[in-house]
Amino acid sequence: MKDYLSKPTTPFQVDKSSNVAGLLDNMKNISFQGRTLAQAFAVWKNMLREDTLIFMGLSGAMVPAGMREIIVYLIKNRFIDCLVSTGANLFHDAHESLGNYHYIGSQHVNDAELYEKKVDRIYDTFANENEFRKLERLIDNWAHANLDLSRAYTTREFFYRWGEYLNSIKQADGIVTSAYESGVPIYCPSIADSSYGIALAERFKRNGKVVVFDVIGDVEETALLAARAPQTGVIYLGGGVPKNFIQQAEVTAIIHLGFDSPGHKFAIQIITDAPHWGGLSGCTFSEAESWGKINGDALTATCYCDVTIALPIIATALAQDGEETARKRNKPAFDLGRKLEFSFK
Repeated sequence: MKDYLSKPTTPFQVDKSSNVAGLLDNMKNISFQGRTLAQAFAVWKNMLREDTLIFMGLSGAMVPAGMREIIVYLIKNRFIDCLVSTGANLFHDAHESLGNYHYIGSQHVNDAELYEKKVDRIYDTFANENEFRKLERLIDNWAHANLDLSRAYTTREFFYRWGEYLNSIKQADGIVTSAYESGVPIYCPSIADSSYGIALAERFKRNGKVVVFDVIGDVEETALLAARAPQTGVIYLGGGVPKNFIQQAEVTAIIHLGFDSPGHKFAIQIITDAPHWGGLSGCTFSEAESWGKINGDALTATCYCDVTIALPIIATALAQDGEETARKRNKPAFDLGRKLEFSFK
């Protein structure tokens, strides 16, 4: 019979000499979301120690919220191997890469007045609508000058080519440019649901020319990544489309591509959505096991917390107690041309 009273909690000890990695280690035997945050840190370090292809899902307004340079750090130091993001985050990333800003604002404001002044509000953060429109025109002009409109592009190839151009004109490192430089693929299955979609629709309105995205190609590529990697791990910052898109890679590999894919072996999610509403954003990893998305023996951690609180803490801890492991790990090397190729080394 299981002994449920074998391991006591350990009261948190204040240690003014401890770093952030030590702080999380000190939190592993407390309770509630403090413990799950420590568990997420431990699971991430385990991913780095083994031959694991690490997916990250990025949703929510994380770039306007100040998380851009953390994602850049994780990409450059190969704490992740493949990014799946909303289009909005990648648009805001380009905005900041070109030297523009998001601004400290307030949720207590007259939004009708903001509209008149062309100031966009993201909860307590402001942005310049005129600058956004300028970036949309840049995307539109670049796409129609540099892409072959007679064929379709996976979103991975699109952002690799856009990253190459953005890298040549950037004023600051960004997610897209760092992914280009580091050879990390970016997928954006909901690209139309963003200012990229708005930008590319403008040219179609004017002369009927349109950029076509091969989103089914995205599905096939990520399924092949999941099937051919020694094992996979997932990190979800929020839920939404990026989370489900990465989750389904294992299912696609099994059902439609005929691979004996075991499900993701490591899984972390930092979310604020509850599972009892039935939405994918809040679904548990145990629920995902029923679909074959997560391996039954996977190491998992779910932290119910605002990403802007949890991510800076974990990323700083990884920098203090994980950089060397990340540097030495076997990791996938990608050929990000028209056809995706990769090898593990």
